[in-house]
Amino acid sequence: MLKEEKLLGRHRVKLSTLNSQLPPSQMNKTTSRRLIAIAILIAFLLPTFVHAGSRSHGPLSEDAALNLLLQTIKRDHVYDKRISLDCVTFSADETTRIYFEIVLRENHAKCGGDPDATPILDRYRVNRASGKIESYDAAANSWQPYKSAR
Repeated sequence: MLKEEKLLGRHRVKLSTLNSQLPPSQMNKTTSRRLIAIAILIAFLLPTFVHAGSRSHGPLSEDAALNLLLQTIKRDHVYDKRISLDCVTFSADETTRIYFEIVLRENHAKCGGDPDATPILDRYRVNRASGKIESYDAAANSWQPYKSAR
């Protein structure tokens, strides 16, 4: 028997024919029930799809924050005219549940200068949840949103 057919007594009747023979109020109830079932199904499945497609996979790790900062300053050519990134070290100076504070220091042992001195070039904060970067403005003694050099 085809899915579209139903036995009525001894006769096979197509469901479309059967539905057209139903009174309008009965057809509306059937249609309403189907729509409600679809709405409930969507309500249960939608959060699963939204969660699976979200960009966030939890807070950034220290390595991910360091990589994000490095990629950002390379992309924006922040130090191109000041110092080679080969002569800089990055380290997380402070870690909280909100951010990583990352310090950029000159690497004199590798690029000349007093090997016992590692002057600080800049300080950054990388938000663990959003990945937003802040830079430290020493003159203002405050953290400022990172501004792309472009």
